[in-house]
Formats: sequence, structure tokens, C-alpha cells
Amino acid sequence: MEEYKNKRVFVSGAAGVIGREMIPILVNYGAVVMAGDLEPIPDSFPSKIKYRRGDLNYITQEELNEFNPEIFIHLAATFERSTETYEHWEENFWHNVRLSNHLMTLMRNVPALKRVVFPSSYLIYDKKLYNFDQPQENAVRLKETDPINPRNLTGMAKLAHEIELEFLSQFKRDQFTSVCARIYRGYGRNSRDVISRWVRDLLNNKKIFIYRPEGIFDYLYAEDSAKGLLRLGLSNYEGIINLGTGRPRRVSELIDILRQHFPNMEAENVDSDIPYEASQADVTLLQNTLNWVPERDLENTIPDIIEFEKNREVKTEVSLPNVLVTSISKKVPLVTAVKDAVKKISDQPKVYGADIDGDCLGRYFVDEFWLMPALKNLSVDDLIKYCKEQNIGVIIPTRDGELPYFSEAKAALKLAGINVMVSDPKTIDFSLDKLKFAQYNKVANLVIEATEDVDQLNADTFVVKERFGAGSLSIGLNLDKAAAIEHAKTLESPIFQPYVKGEEISIDAYIDQNGEVKGIIPRRRVKVVNGESQITKTFNSDSITSTITDFIKQESFKGHLTFQAFIDEKEKMQLIECNARVGGASMLSIQCGLDTFYWFYLESIGENISNYPFIKSFKDVTQIRYPKDMYL
Repeated sequence: MEEYKNKRVFVSGAAGVIGREMIPILVNYGAVVMAGDLEPIPDSFPSKIKYRRGDLNYITQEELNEFNPEIFIHLAATFERSTETYEHWEENFWHNVRLSNHLMTLMRNVPALKRVVFPSSYLIYDKKLYNFDQPQENAVRLKETDPINPRNLTGMAKLAHEIELEFLSQFKRDQFTSVCARIYRGYGRNSRDVISRWVRDLLNNKKIFIYRPEGIFDYLYAEDSAKGLLRLGLSNYEGIINLGTGRPRRVSELIDILRQHFPNMEAENVDSDIPYEASQADVTLLQNTLNWVPERDLENTIPDIIEFEKNREVKTEVSLPNVLVTSISKKVPLVTAVKDAVKKISDQPKVYGADIDGDCLGRYFVDEFWLMPALKNLSVDDLIKYCKEQNIGVIIPTRDGELPYFSEAKAALKLAGINVMVSDPKTIDFSLDKLKFAQYNKVANLVIEATEDVDQLNADTFVVKERFGAGSLSIGLNLDKAAAIEHAKTLESPIFQPYVKGEEISIDAYIDQNGEVKGIIPRRRVKVVNGESQITKTFNSDSITSTITDFIKQESFKGHLTFQAFIDEKEKMQLIECNARVGGASMLSIQCGLDTFYWFYLESIGENISNYPFIKSFKDVTQIRYPKDMYL
């Protein structure tokens, strides 16, 4: 398998039983690997791989194109061993039917793709061929040409994707080819299969329960599954092929092998109404295609499983944290974007919304609503207590007025296992104070000059606004000196700035928890109503990106920033202010690749987001914000 050297391989479901065997093999042969799974990266995986944790139903074309795999091995799947439960209906559709369709919808457009390997299942064959009312002397040798009639939802999903791949081959064969390997009774280390379950029970001196000991199966070890799939990935074979040992074994033989390692084991045969299975793979085609068949048997793999289970570190299953978005008011698009980001990881975490107004519109769009007390009445200890009770581990403040509170509480919350998307107190202080912000970068002449004394400005007309807070409703624009002085009398803490003619823009940025700039997206404020962009459009500017990056590096910003600026008549950018939080129209930047909430959630659960590249949309996108009705 030396041919994998320098080949780019994308493996879905990589943290599963087969994937844990496959990834080290690929890396050992020099492949460049991108792996994806819902689970955290396994400890056994080499550090050099690119690992994407999360639901691959949300992976994008841009992400796959950026890695540009030559080979796609689609291991991701969900299944239940024997009788499928009612709940499996949704699971099967989302993680089998929909996921396979979604991935190939994207993969068919990946420029470098040459080969698709799909582990299918022998469950596709007509169960009447190998299920019986009575025990059988011999197993039925199932051939690729035998009749099919999937015996459950999982088999149906596997067949559906086989047909999808066959369909695509009619149109894309010049670009890529595909092979569907019908895998037989899989087992392996770190698995939920019956062999691993029995070994775990026996190591804990528990009785094991046996159903249909007369059953005959083709047991395929995960390591051999991985090797077979990798060999098929390099072969020229197209279509359906069995992947099994061709050496069927009775359940009673498996029990005898276990008894050799556990001479005092207790085993009880349980009456059952399930059919007697007697199946095995016809591996003639596999042998002829690869000049190889699976090498390992129960006798030499069960010791591996026993040793693995003896040394396996039993990790306490930690549920993914819920998210709290504060001051939700009517910020429905923001709340929706947070929910979408969390779903990329898992559909289990909830998004809580908090506000002091119990009738706020946002409460109808979160999973849980918290009628939050005013911050002056909320101690950090009480906040921590509430978050602990609700399993909240991520907090996203959305209002300027609450940033100082959360910034000061950030360290205490972090000690309690709660991560807040907010910068340090010093940074928050100067970003909220427009006078300090203007003076901060005065040397670089980047921020528009500001003063409390209008006589210090050399300008014909002026802008007058509040020194603190948003102040968009009370701002005075393009006023002469006398009018500016009069307008200032209506404000609490007025500051004066020269009026600058030009195009108004915003710049969104995300800074990771190490202080590194993850991504920047500038956007034009096409139509502004009450200080907020009603219509805004992204654009590209290397000079703006470079300037903002340099500016950010001067301070300890963390999380999302939204800058307001002008492009003046001389095409020079001048900053007006910096909001150290997500802005109202920042959802456009999130839509275009600045995945703020997703990245922050990943960082909060300990993921290295260097594996999650910033991929900006190659097209400029316009956002139009408008009211929308909802019916309950």
C-alpha cells in the first residue's frame, strides 16, 4: 500500500472501530489525511492528520475543496446490532441516508477526486437466503449476484447509497470511480459489538447471555476491514464486492474460545424467537481482485481484544456543554446562527437565551429561556451556580453594556469550566470608550480624531456623539461648529470628531483564544437604519485585512470584533469605533465563512481550531435584513 504515499485521503466516521485501525495505517504509508467524526479525536491518532470534529452533514463544499482529496473513504454510519429501535428511524435517515447523499453531493464536485470507497453491508442480501427457522449444518455462501432485499433500515440505507454511487458513475466515471464493499459481521477493539461486550462483562466477572449459539456468521476483524478497504481504494475494481473472511464460525465456537481465556466464565443460553442465521461471504471475487483475503481469525484476535479491554482507560462520558446567549432581545438571526453552529458538533447541546425582559421576541427562538436578573443584581457565584445547574459551559454576551461584567468575571468562570466569548478588561475598556479608542492609535493615524473640546479640531463640520454606548440615535452629523456645540448640550458625555466624507464599512474579525487572527471579512454598509446595517455587502480588500490584522495584534482581543470605519475620498480607511462583540449584521460574515460561534464552541470543548480553516466565500454576498412572521 505504498501507493498511498502523498495521496490526500478523506475518511468520514474516522473515530469508529474501522477508522481507528485505518488512520494509523494511512499515516504510516505517508498519506495526507483529513478525518471527520462526531467524536473527539482518538488518542491513538497521529498528530499530523487534519481532524474535523462534528456532524459531517454540515461540512461545506469549500471545506472539501480546500483539502481536495483524491480518495474518499466513507466509513461514517449509525447502526443497531439486532432489532432496530423506534428511535433509529431518525438516526438512520440523518446519519446514513442523508449524510451519504450530502457527502457525495459535495464530493462529486471536488476537483482532485479519483476514487470513492463505500463500506456497505451484507444486510442488503435477501434475508430469506440466510435466515432459518431451524439450525443449519452449513452457512450459505452469499455471492455478489444473489438477490437483494435489505432486512432492516440500515441495510436499506446502504443499498440506497450503492444505487446513488451507481447513478453518479453514469455521469462522473471519467472523473472518479467507486467501489462498494459489503462487509460481514464486524468486530474489533473499542467496539460495541457482541464480542467486545462479552469480553468486558467477563473481565468484570459478569455472566454473559447467549442467543442462538447455533448461529453461523462470517466474523470480520476491524483491522482486516480497514486493510481490505484500503486495498480496494487502490484497485481498479468498480461496483459491488464482498468483504468477509469466507471462513464462517458458529457462535458456540466463539464461546469455546472465550472459555479458554475465562475458564470460570458463566454463560447462559437465552430462549429467543429470532431466526437462526447461517451466512458467509463468497470471497472469490475479492481474492481474484486483490490477490488477498482477510488474514485474521477469532483465535488470534480475541486475545487482542482482551488485552485492549484490560488496559482501556474508561473515560467518564462528559456531555457536551449547553450555550447561553445573553441579552437576546429580538436578535433572532444571531440566536439562529448560534443554534446552527452548535448543531455542526451535535444535536444534543441546548442553546439558552437570557434577557431581563420576559416578553422579548428572542425567547421563542431558543431551546430554553432564562429571565435573567439585571447584572447589578447577579453575583458571579450565582451565575456560576445557574450555569452548573443547566450544564452551560459557553456564554456569548451580545450587548456592549454587559461586556465589562463578563470580562471581569471571565477568569472565575473559566475556573468553573465556563468559557465566555469576551476580551480582557483593559481591551473592553478602551473599545467601549470612544475617546480612548480614538487616542489609542493616534500615532498610526488610523482612527478618526476625537476630543471633548471642539476647539481642538481643525474641521469645517463635525460629528457629535456620546463617548460611551452605542449612541446611534443621539448622534449629530455634519454640523457646523455652533450647531455641534448646541447638540453636545443634549448629551451626557459628548465628544467631537471631524466629519469625514466617504463610504461607510464594517469589518468583522475572529481572534482565537491564543490571540491569533482567524479571519477577517469587510462589508459595505449599503443602507443603515438607526445605526444598524439594513443592507450590507461583503467585499475583498487585502489592504484592509492587513491593516486590521496589525491593529488587532496591538491588543489582547479575543473572540468576535466588529469595527466601524470610513473609506474616505483619498481611499484611506479610517476607523470610527470597535465593538468587541458580534454585531447585528455580522451574520453575513458568518454566512461567508467567518464561523465565529462554531469556532468558539470548538475552542470551549478543547478542540484545536487550526484544523478548521477560515474559507471565505469566493463571491461577494449581500445581506438584506427584514421582519418575518412566525406561527406557534
